[in-house]
Amino acid sequence: MVVATFRFYEELNDFLPPALRQRDFERACAHAATLKHTLEALGVPHTEVELILINGESAGFERILREGDRVAVYPTFEAFDITPLLQLRDHPLRVTRFIADRHLGGLARLLRVTGFDTLWNTASEHGAIAEAAARDHRIVLTRDCELLKRRDITHGCFVRARQSALQLREIFERLDLARSARPFTLCMHCNAPLRKVDKSGVQQRVPAPVFDCYERFTNCDLCGRIFWEGLHWQRMLAVLDGILVPS
Repeated sequence: MVVATFRFYEELNDFLPPALRQRDFERACAHAATLKHTLEALGVPHTEVELILINGESAGFERILREGDRVAVYPTFEAFDITPLLQLRDHPLRVTRFIADRHLGGLARLLRVTGFDTLWNTASEHGAIAEAAARDHRIVLTRDCELLKRRDITHGCFVRARQSALQLREIFERLDLARSARPFTLCMHCNAPLRKVDKSGVQQRVPAPVFDCYERFTNCDLCGRIFWEGLHWQRMLAVLDGILVPS
């Protein structure tokens, strides 16, 4: 066994027992234990960690802990750029895509409203989510810490809020999504692209009052739904207020 000293910062403390939060503490670790194994044994998913410093130097998840190491663990940074330091993942995600677990259907729909390709997995099997995330290079969204501890999941977010509109704000702030959003370009029901259609082409597909009152319509070729800027669209705008970058 080796003994190392740990300190976790900011919201990473939420994963620790109260007695270990916001302070240095010692922990006996198995011989040849990696950082990843030790952090997750303490309850902190590796996907929540952005930077690790050991004795003041950056280190990766596979670093073997040694006697007397001092380990500082940080979440995603918002206030300053840490790109000159060691990153924990081999490749960043160039296109932001998500997969939400079965408990986050409301968040999945709202992410689609903002234009982010988001799968919603209604199954309970962790393996299916991990497989889809790896195949399509998706960020896993979940409130299940154990799912984020899987070795085959490299990008993920533990969602703290419980209400879908608040969850959306949380993810936008954490991942700085505002400038990448393309609102009302994806179908919120099936995640397929929406395309603009001429008003004359929808006359037989929408109620007469809708046809008379609105000029702009979009269509989902996958599920066949027609969308217009009615009351639901206005409610979605209210949810997105303050989240998107003004156009």
